[in-house]
Amino acid sequence: MPASPCVVPDSISRPYSVHEVECRVKTHDQVNGEYRRLALSAPRSVLDCEAGQFFNLLCPQTDRFQPYLRRPMSIYSYDRARGELSFLYKVAGTGTGALASLEPGEFLNIVGPLGQGFEIRREWRRPLLLARGVGLATLAPLAGECVRLGRPLTAICSARSPDLVMSTDLFRSFGAEVITVTDAESNSDVGSLTPLIEELIRMRGIDAFFTCGSARLLRMLQQIGTRHGIGGQVAVEQHMACGIGMCQACVRPFLRDGGAVNLRVCREGPVFDLHEVL
Repeated sequence: MPASPCVVPDSISRPYSVHEVECRVKTHDQVNGEYRRLALSAPRSVLDCEAGQFFNLLCPQTDRFQPYLRRPMSIYSYDRARGELSFLYKVAGTGTGALASLEPGEFLNIVGPLGQGFEIRREWRRPLLLARGVGLATLAPLAGECVRLGRPLTAICSARSPDLVMSTDLFRSFGAEVITVTDAESNSDVGSLTPLIEELIRMRGIDAFFTCGSARLLRMLQQIGTRHGIGGQVAVEQHMACGIGMCQACVRPFLRDGGAVNLRVCREGPVFDLHEVL
């Protein structure tokens, strides 16, 4: 399908082009008891993307599920050489239930890439990635970018139980120091993570935080960052409808210039400064 360049308002710092394409399903596998990985054959036009951006997927209609709106989904990986784009997701409702029915060889209509992705600033030399569950999917391509830039990386992967921890092998393949914490082992709570991260700051020289999803983890990183003068970025999760900033369904307040401003997560984000999120 033809590409359609987006209109970029003044509030957008990094312009990007949006495309609607039909992509063939390459593989669609179960990762563990809860999550699935969907890999698509994708044209170069949509692979001109960056970590933290997302696509709006037109989930199929099935006898059981008839989703009405597209579903936003963060990029798990993109490979321009192989022409591959993949997503990691959990079946949780009508849209993802319909998505799970896709078989290799079938086609999926996608729109993207959308939103503002992560930016690894020059002064951030020793990043820490922290997320749990599907939030780790959003941070996976960021880990690859850290490798490309030669930034030693530490990744804390959290989950309810050891069998649900994801992306550890991927992060290790990028040369990251990987630390796993789980609810089952009683070491994933704020009381356990705070001293762990404080020690990493002291021993590893951590100077930037990246996270996604969990409000609890975000608040903890904001507090630690304030104490140590550490910045970073967060990919914000929010209900979206259009994904391109028209419907205003994803508007929420952020802190800028000493006051609260309302911004669209899909357009001005989904990646924001760590200390802007209220």
